[in-house]
Amino acid sequence: MSSSFAKNAIVLGLLSAIGPFAIDMYLPALPAIASDLQASTAATQMTLMAFFVAFGVCQIVYGPVSDMVGRKPPLYFGIVVFALGSIGCGLAPSIAWLIFFRFVQGLGAAAVMVIPRAVIRDLHTGVDATRLMSLVMLVFSVSPILAPLVGSGLIVPFGWRSVFAAVTAASILSFLLVAFVLPETRPPEERVEVSVRSVLDGFGELFRDWRFLGLTFIGGFGMASFFAFLASSSFIYMGHFGLTPTQYGLTFSVNAIGFIGASQFSAYLASRFGITRVVSVAVTCFTVATLALFAVTAAGVDSLIVLVVMLFIANAWLGLVIPSTMVLSLEDHGPIAGMASALGGTLQMITGAVMIVVASAFFDGTAMPMVATIAVCAVAAFILTRMTLRSGKAAPQLAE
Repeated sequence: MSSSFAKNAIVLGLLSAIGPFAIDMYLPALPAIASDLQASTAATQMTLMAFFVAFGVCQIVYGPVSDMVGRKPPLYFGIVVFALGSIGCGLAPSIAWLIFFRFVQGLGAAAVMVIPRAVIRDLHTGVDATRLMSLVMLVFSVSPILAPLVGSGLIVPFGWRSVFAAVTAASILSFLLVAFVLPETRPPEERVEVSVRSVLDGFGELFRDWRFLGLTFIGGFGMASFFAFLASSSFIYMGHFGLTPTQYGLTFSVNAIGFIGASQFSAYLASRFGITRVVSVAVTCFTVATLALFAVTAAGVDSLIVLVVMLFIANAWLGLVIPSTMVLSLEDHGPIAGMASALGGTLQMITGAVMIVVASAFFDGTAMPMVATIAVCAVAAFILTRMTLRSGKAAPQLAE
């Protein structure tokens, strides 16, 4: 593997991790935030939804802009906005202000989610793109593994506001990486003139591409299942099962390890069996695992060990789905990769935000509403996979 390939994977992974870092690191703080700001569980969960809505909707702006002016300028802008939002979160005097500044954070974080995916498409296609995407996700995965542990390590001695000081420091590091390490992968001769008409035409092309939409929502419902877990897990693990913030961070990391470990096999499996076949099998197994968890929970089994182990299995299959569907959805849209990445990211984040609302609306302190929401997402992904990957257009397999 070339040094530039590894360097790009590290830089893009670290940039992509900024948004999730801002989520995962403060998950152990949610009960403390609710107590300190005298907010309900539902209101505290809205700080997640506000972030996801901004995070999703604003990708649709950053993508076309990066096709027009290059990848780096919108990254600079997004990181600065993210840093300002992080400072505001750390100083928020009420839950309403925290929700507002989480929204601002999401506005900036959208840039570091959508643009790295476009950079991958600039550099590679096919299995090489899947390999780079998997490596990016390996670096990106430091967030769900370490962020809750770091967050709990800060919360206990310094309080929940210290989490946002750490997130601000991470944004400064991101700015330096973009300035001095990340190459510009969209040279002037490849940039497109973006106008309202061209943006509408580009989005119209994408909305008419049923394969693009199907792949986007397959990955989107997979991600939404994890968002439902994010919104509820700290209250379930700490409130219902009585874990400490540090124990919660360790338990959360177990699920992340399953996702990360499996994702590293996606390129190898794609080169051997074809990306579409990998997605089809992985979604099927993910659905079986989540339905089994739903059945066990509905039968009255209320065990932390059972919940963690079965989520570990489900998320391992999900680790094969997310990077592969991202690559497949962008494969036919190289000239408007930023726009395609933006629309895909927006649709996925909105799907995730809706599932957070659903999980929050039915939350009763037990695991059942979360498990049911995850199962619904898996079934939706399964149905879309059967519809999308059986079409004639999806038949060709990507080879190295």
